[in-house]
Amino acid sequence: MMISVCGGGAWGSALAFALAHKQEVRIFSRRKLDDKWGTPFGIRQVSLEEACEAELIVIAISVAYLREFLATMPKNPRARYLFASKGIEEQSGAFVHQIAAEFMDPKNICALSGPSFAKEVRQCLPCAVAIHAQDPRIAQSFSTAFPSFMKMYVGDDLVGAEIAGAYKNVIAIAGGISDGLGLGNNAKAALLARGLVEMERFGRVFGAKTETFLGLSGSGDLFLTAGSTLSRNYRVGLGLAQGKSLQSVLEEIGEVAEGVRTARAIHTIATRKDIYTPIVNEVVQILNGKPCREGILALMAQRD
Repeated sequence: MMISVCGGGAWGSALAFALAHKQEVRIFSRRKLDDKWGTPFGIRQVSLEEACEAELIVIAISVAYLREFLATMPKNPRARYLFASKGIEEQSGAFVHQIAAEFMDPKNICALSGPSFAKEVRQCLPCAVAIHAQDPRIAQSFSTAFPSFMKMYVGDDLVGAEIAGAYKNVIAIAGGISDGLGLGNNAKAALLARGLVEMERFGRVFGAKTETFLGLSGSGDLFLTAGSTLSRNYRVGLGLAQGKSLQSVLEEIGEVAEGVRTARAIHTIATRKDIYTPIVNEVVQILNGKPCREGILALMAQRD
C-alpha cells in the first residue's frame, strides 16, 4: 500500500525514516532534503500532488500552518490521513481534527500520539505510541505500516489524544521553568502531577476519556516532554527561567515550539468555558512578560 508523509521537519522526516523500514515512502517537503539521507532507506522526495496520490498519508505540519496547507492539498477521496501535529489553533481554538474535517471526511482521520522524540526514532530506539480514530480500522491500517521498534496501540479517543498531545507542550514549558529556576525534584513532581490533573479536567469538558490521559497519549508524553532538552517546549521554559526574552529563546531553538501558541489557545478556550487551568494561566502570563519566579509563586498560592 502506498504511503506518503507531508512535512519534512524533524518529526516528519523521522516518521518517514521509520515507515521506510517496511515500505517505500514518498515525502513532501518545501525544502530540499539530502538525497544521501533518503536513498538508502527507500524514501523519495516528491511533489505535493504526487504525495497525495497515496492511500495512506501522514501529515506532520505545524498546527499554525495546518489550515493553509490543507487548503492547498489536492483532494483524494480514497486516502486515509494520520495527523502527527500536536497543538491547538491559536486564533480559532480549533483542535486538529476539527481543522481537518473542513477539508476531508472526518471518518478518514486519525491522530498519532505518545512519547516519541524524533531523534530517538531516527536512532531506531524502542518506543510505544498510540493512534486514535473514530473508526479503529483506519487507525489499524496505519499501525501495521510502522516498524517493530515502534510498538503501536489503537484507540478511539481522537479528541482526548489531541488535547493530551497539545496540552503537554504547555506543561513542558512550565517544567523547563521549574528546572531553570532550580526548584528541585519535589516541585517538579508536583507540577507534573497537577498538570496531568489539569489537562484531564480540560479534556473532560470535550468528552475525552480519563484513561487517555493516564496512558501513552497523556502521562507518557507529558513525562517525556517536560523533562528533557530534546523537547523544544521544555527548552522554551529553560530559556525564560534564565531571563531571556521569548523572541530570543525561539530564535535560538530555530524550530516551532507548539506550546507557545497552544498555551494562548487553551487560555482563551478555558476563559470562555470557565475551565480552571491555573498552570496554563501562569504560563501565558510568563510568555507575556511576567517574571518566572513570580509566576511560580502565584501558582503555589492557587487553590486546587
